[in-house]
Parts: sequence; structure tokens; C-alpha cells
Amino acid sequence: MNYEQYVDTKRIEVKPSGFDPGALNPVLFPFQRDVVRWAVRRGKAALFEDCGLGKSLQEWEFAQQVTAYTGRPVLILAPLSVNKQMVKEAPNFGYSITNVRSQADITPGINVTNYEILHKFDPTVLSAIVCDESSILKGGALGKMSNDLVAFAKEIPYRLAATATPAPNDLDELIFHAEFLGIMREAEIKALFFTQDGNSSNKFRLKRNAVEKFYSWMASWAVAMRRPSDLKYADDGFELPPLNIEQITVDIADPFSTGTLFGMEATGIAEQRSARKATITDRVKIVADMVNNSTAQWLVWCDLNDESAALTKAIPDAVEVKGSDKPEHKEDAMLGFTSGKYRVLVTKPQIAGFGMNWQQSHNMVFCGLGNSYEQYYQGIRRQWRFGQTQTVNVYVVVSTADGAVVANIHRKEQQAGEMFDNLVKHMAVHTDLGVATRHEMDYNPQQSIKIPQWMKQPVKTQTEPGMWWIDLDSIPYQWTEAPTFHCGVSVGNQIAIIPSWIQSI
Repeated sequence: MNYEQYVDTKRIEVKPSGFDPGALNPVLFPFQRDVVRWAVRRGKAALFEDCGLGKSLQEWEFAQQVTAYTGRPVLILAPLSVNKQMVKEAPNFGYSITNVRSQADITPGINVTNYEILHKFDPTVLSAIVCDESSILKGGALGKMSNDLVAFAKEIPYRLAATATPAPNDLDELIFHAEFLGIMREAEIKALFFTQDGNSSNKFRLKRNAVEKFYSWMASWAVAMRRPSDLKYADDGFELPPLNIEQITVDIADPFSTGTLFGMEATGIAEQRSARKATITDRVKIVADMVNNSTAQWLVWCDLNDESAALTKAIPDAVEVKGSDKPEHKEDAMLGFTSGKYRVLVTKPQIAGFGMNWQQSHNMVFCGLGNSYEQYYQGIRRQWRFGQTQTVNVYVVVSTADGAVVANIHRKEQQAGEMFDNLVKHMAVHTDLGVATRHEMDYNPQQSIKIPQWMKQPVKTQTEPGMWWIDLDSIPYQWTEAPTFHCGVSVGNQIAIIPSWIQSI
């Protein structure tokens, strides 16, 4: 038995567990309608779609279909910064969503809350759970939330996960989406498709001869697209403007202050943080001069609290959003930036890098970089998204010691691109979605079905103690020869009679 045969024997078949949806919201684009229809029929599915393709709208429609079908509530989990935005925007598209803080607040319809208070809810009353920004499903040191979500969702019949960055750090993070959806357990996935990467017991990579099988398997429960044309739809209205990324490097005046020798790259976490702290003054000055010499709106990203405080002080008309701020201030600052009330917003990607739509502005600057590709990518996509009409300018201010961080971001960016390329390739030939689903016709019968007379006649049976049989004359089949029957397994006081023609199949 070769490897492919082994995989075929061990693979858990991903069978649909959903239902046929009712009428879909007409505001959905054609590709959104087909994706939702596919997800509802699957019952448990993932949407790996780039920013701006309307994941929230698809989540809401999925939730609406499930609650209408079951009559039971649906819970959407989302970053805290997104909850109120969902509640505010949903009515514009015909949906009603309630922001809830505990089980007592749950309504019969669609509810939304943040991940941090998952423990306050009872999964047994829910018909579906939807994970917005599901990249929160990670392993390692961040795996507690994944474990909590898997346990919470275990008995919930319908599940949906949606994110633009399903595996921002390493490919094996896709495993946790499959486990959350109940597709396959982590240990089974690793055994089938992955092998340990080098000498590390915590790092895994795809087996060389399992790549095609892995992505084919994923395409049975996940949709991936960066633009509608990835699934053979028109890109009308979903064209991205040019993206200009410029790196500005600050020389380290005193290399010993960073813990590095002669300004060498900082490789360890401690060295990297030391280098960032040592160059705060220089990096903040570059950013402040850039923003203060402009009249346009600016989104300023930072990684350290000291950077945030220094930038807010150096930019007179900036509003700062910190993790410790009250929700009221966060909402006022972020929505105020959207409306133009504030010209400059200073914050961190982990605070405001998810779910916010800031196409009204097109200039941003990173005052340093962290190691998270997801935060970097999501930060850029707050402005560089469908609906943006201007070139988006992104400036990245780093020091000469940050080379390892920059290289790590680029590596993860390449890896994410390759993953999407593979998923899109397999989605293009997937039979559950795509061309086949777009040519569905509505069923509008014009006349009643006519039942043949023989179907109206019950099959004649006769039962005696310990025996039953079928009258062959009642079976609607033209026999070439009379079939013979053989006795099968005894069940109670009856004997199952198995036709020989069935046995031979």
C-alpha cells in the first residue's frame, strides 16, 4: 500500500450536514449568494476570503438562514472593536443583530459578543456559532482560546469560521479551523498530512507527497478567494487600487544600547525589543514630521506603549487608542476617524487592525514592526480594500537592527500567498461551488406530478410466525428470470429474506 492509498483509507469523509437555504438577501453579490448557499448546505464551513469581500455580510446571511430554519438563536463571536460596528451596520443590509454580554441577553435571532466572554454563554441553546476573524484559532501559547472554542462548539450543529488570514504564522494553524468545525481531529490531521519540521517538536510542515491531497481535502470544507475571479466570477466593483509600500530605515547611532554588536540584526525577542526602545526617539521624529507636514488623514500604527505615547505627544491633532481605554473612548476615536472628526489616529494593529473600514483615508505609517504578519497585513487592509479609490501609501519605519523582523514578515507573506494559490487552484475544480452552482434554475412547477398506478398499490405481504415474504407480482420490475431468495440473519422471531440478485451486487 502506497502513501496515497493509505490516505484514502484513513481520511474522514467531509459530508454535508446542512440544509437547503431559503430565499437569500438580494443585496448579496452573485459570488456571495453562492458561497452562503454552499456554506448552509455544508452546515460546517470556513470562508477564507480577503478583506473587503463582504465576509460579515455572508456571516449574517448564514446566521439568518440557520435561525429561520431552526427557530433557535445564533451566536457570532468577533473582536470587541467589531461588535458595535456590526450592530450599527447590519440594519443597512436588512439584518437585526443584538450585542450580548451574557446568556441572559441572548435573543431568539442573531447575537454577537466578543471572544473574551465566551464562558458566559450556554452552547446547548444555540443552533449555530460563527467565528468572525477566526484566525484567533491558533495553537502553541495562544492555543487556550482554540481549545475553549472547540469544546464550546462540540455539540452545536451549524458552524462557520471566517478570516482573511487563516494561517498567519505557520501552515499548521489551518488544523485548528478543521478541529473547530468538527472536520477532523488535530492528531489525525498531523498524522495524515504533516511531519515535524527539523529538530523542533512544535513545528510541522506538509509532507512533500501530501500537498495535493491536503489542499484537495481543505477545498471540501473551505472557500478561499482573494477576488471574485478566483472562483470565475466577475471582478466588477472589486478592483483594488495601487499600493505603495516604502521602508524607511533608521541607523543605530549607539549599537551597544540595543544589545547588538556594530549594529547587527537583532535575532532574539529580547534583542529586538531593546533595539526598538533604543530607536524610539528617531523613529517617532520621522513619523511625526511626515504626518505634521501633511493635511491628509493618517493612520499611525505602533507596537510599543512608549511609541504610542510619544507619537500622540509629537502629533498635536492625534487621538490615541490604547488597550486600557474605556470602550466609549475607543468607539468615539475609531468612528470619529471614520467620519473625519479626527485627522490622525494612533493605535496598535491588535486593537484596531480587524474589522474596521477606513477607505476614506489612504495614508498610514508603521512606527516599527512586530513579528506578527497577520497584524501587519490586517493593518494595511484597513485602507487598502475594495471600495478604496486612491493609491494607498504605506510607510514602514524600522531600524538597521530590525532586519530579522522584516525578513520574517516577508517569509510569512510569501507563505500566505502560496497557501491561497493552492486553495484557489483546488477550489476552481471543486464540484460543490463555482460554475455548477451559478447555473441553478428556480423550480417553478406548472402542473402537478402524476403518480403511476403501480406506485399507489401497497406491496402485498403475508406474515406467519417466524417468517415473512414478498409477493413478486407487486414489484414493478420486468424480470428476465424469476429471482431466487436466500435466508439471511434471524432478527427476533423473523428471518430476513435476501434476494440473490441483491447479494450479487
